[in-house]
Amino acid sequence: MTAADRTLTGGHMLVQNKVVLSLGSNLGDRMENLQEAIDALFDAPGLTLVSLSPVYETAPWGGVEQDDFLNVVIVAVTRLTPETLLDRVLSIEESMRRERIVRWGPRTLDIDIVQFGEITSDDPDLTLPHPRAHERAFVMVPWAAIDPDGVLPGHGRVTDLAATLGTEGVNLRGDLTLQRPA
Repeated sequence: MTAADRTLTGGHMLVQNKVVLSLGSNLGDRMENLQEAIDALFDAPGLTLVSLSPVYETAPWGGVEQDDFLNVVIVAVTRLTPETLLDRVLSIEESMRRERIVRWGPRTLDIDIVQFGEITSDDPDLTLPHPRAHERAFVMVPWAAIDPDGVLPGHGRVTDLAATLGTEGVNLRGDLTLQRPA
């Protein structure tokens, strides 16, 4: 931990963790869904944007017949706990009418906490790092684009993982741009 990762407030040391979030949408107005989610994530205090990836259009993962997704990856820093960030993510998904009917099925919004600092957890409600992120080009390719030196704990450098997975089914949408939160 560097000095930049620590802040002294009220005599207590608060640790600032790097977090990586993956967002996807394939129902309704996909761009509007992603923008609304990004705005909501950063509307409340405790989460600061570092990088927002370009938008990628990706083939669905998991074998369920459905429309393509729009995906982005966010790198941020936070002093929130993993549980507090998960509560925020789930609240945003719920507010955007996310339904969990079919595993890996279509959704208005999906937000995954891919990495939370160096924390590892086998808790079924919040497994860290995300147990399948290293297998998903729709996570690794956008992440590598904005954080080429990033490392997924237990799996290695993000750029190496993205190169191994390749870009088939992961298409950069240079014509689509999300606004950074105000």
